Amino acid sequence: MSIGTFLAILGAALAAGLAGIGSAIGVGMGGQAAAGVTSEDPDKFGSCLILQLLPGTQGIYGLLIAFIVFIKIKVFGGIIDISLAQGLGMLAGCLPIAIVGLVSAIHQGKVAVSGMALVSKRPEEQSKAIVMAVMVETYAILALLVSFLAVFFAI
Repeated sequence: MSIGTFLAILGAALAAGLAGIGSAIGVGMGGQAAAGVTSEDPDKFGSCLILQLLPGTQGIYGLLIAFIVFIKIKVFGGIIDISLAQGLGMLAGCLPIAIVGLVSAIHQGKVAVSGMALVSKRPEEQSKAIVMAVMVETYAILALLVSFLAVFFAI
């Protein structure tokens, strides 16, 4: 395996790993808050579940970029050797979703927790709580787009 191929695989691992860590933290925080709200009012489970799930998308975005890298270097059909420059390009392309996915999922989890507090007191405001949490998602989507374009055109 060439150093370029290694760097591409490293980028894929960082994209999936860091974004996944952020999602696990964000969803975990949401789950803790959801359990508290649901213990007081079991009817709010559905509202809390939606908010809890939102930080999980960054992990999916990181996994998507990792799969694109794997497809580009043909991991599923005999790994190809790529140049150092191509490997660095792939690694660099993976970093936006890796870093932004990690940070935005954690912050989206915090916003979701606050949204659950809102829903616990004013259930009719659920849509506002969701919109506030989705605003954080915007930056993960932008990072996904940058990573996708960078990885797609790296080779």
